[in-house]
Amino acid sequence: MKTFNVPVIYRSPLITAIKNKRKQQDRMKKDFTPTVLDFGPLKILLARHFGFCYGVENAIEIAFRTVDENPDKRIFLLSEMIHNPHVNNDLLSRGVRFLMDTSGKQLVPWEELQPDDIVIVPAFGTTLEIEKHLESLGIEPLKYNTTCPFVERVWNKAEQIGEKNYTVIVHGKPKHEETRATFSHSQSNTATLVVKDMKEAIVLGEFITGKRPAAAFAETFAGQFSNGFDVERDLQRVGVVNQTTMLATETQAIADYIKNVMVEKYGLTEETIGERFADTRDTLCYATNDNQTAVTGMLQEPADLAVVVGGYNSSNTSHLVELCEEKLPTYFVSDPAQLESASSIHHYDFHHKQELHSNTFLPAKDQVTILLTSGASCPDALVEGVIRRLLSFYQLEHLADEIVI
Repeated sequence: MKTFNVPVIYRSPLITAIKNKRKQQDRMKKDFTPTVLDFGPLKILLARHFGFCYGVENAIEIAFRTVDENPDKRIFLLSEMIHNPHVNNDLLSRGVRFLMDTSGKQLVPWEELQPDDIVIVPAFGTTLEIEKHLESLGIEPLKYNTTCPFVERVWNKAEQIGEKNYTVIVHGKPKHEETRATFSHSQSNTATLVVKDMKEAIVLGEFITGKRPAAAFAETFAGQFSNGFDVERDLQRVGVVNQTTMLATETQAIADYIKNVMVEKYGLTEETIGERFADTRDTLCYATNDNQTAVTGMLQEPADLAVVVGGYNSSNTSHLVELCEEKLPTYFVSDPAQLESASSIHHYDFHHKQELHSNTFLPAKDQVTILLTSGASCPDALVEGVIRRLLSFYQLEHLADEIVI
């Protein structure tokens, strides 16, 4: 796989050595057991896969290269480059400005843009409507395009099934930049609908079977369906794609549920299912899949708690937190400094969108075992920082430089 020129401040010699060793031992990625870092009173189980993915490194390389090569130009990002505050703040410190926030609220009026300005498309991609608007301002919309190839793969899949007259159902968060972009590209080819979770998928199933009246659809899925969507016409043939950072098990469950609804309504068999349900297979990116599977493997080991590092608005990171929460006390942090002491930690409750402070962090026992992972937009340097921070609570920070993998 291609390697990227990512700023050294995001790298970690320690984490790089660990990852390279595991890669040599398991080139086919079949071993999802964690790496064990045993420091005596502290044992850290580090997930098999975590940190920057292909799409993130690609976006960072393009963005920083663009800044370096255009010192005399105004440079804008449509919104956050990725969902990590450290990377975004580094870009802001270098003079880059965001045109919108993550919800799409305008921060810089379109009227302020000039034809010689540079506008970078973030890793999530953007909508066709925004591309056309940039063109109307004299700006080439995709000249500085960092859209993740795996996001574009979803667009291509949606286009392929749309051309075969299937309606596209997108499993994603309706307000997320990537889902908005996928919805825009898909609806240009076919009827498109967004469902955010299994609860909404079940409701959709009731519209498909007629258990709910078609007249209630517009209110139930307000803002989540394409213009001219007709319940009776557009739910006869469907296929499911997803926001690439969703929980893999949930996407599969939603696809299976919708498939079964179509089978029951139309009396389909394995030979005829394709008449009503498109085989989209998995449209999750490899990193989302690997990171989630690595967490599942890590959770097979006995531990006292889990720490997940990443941006608070990072979808893929929040799903790692979800998986850990099912088994253990879990602390979601964005920076090593949030680990104040062995007893004090600031962490994020993404369910209620609020930061919490806990005075009971590390248990008092002879050996504490911690599961540690990070999201796909989190620099490895932050993971190393967390390891060092944890070691400092036991006066063992010097051991970070002596690890032999």
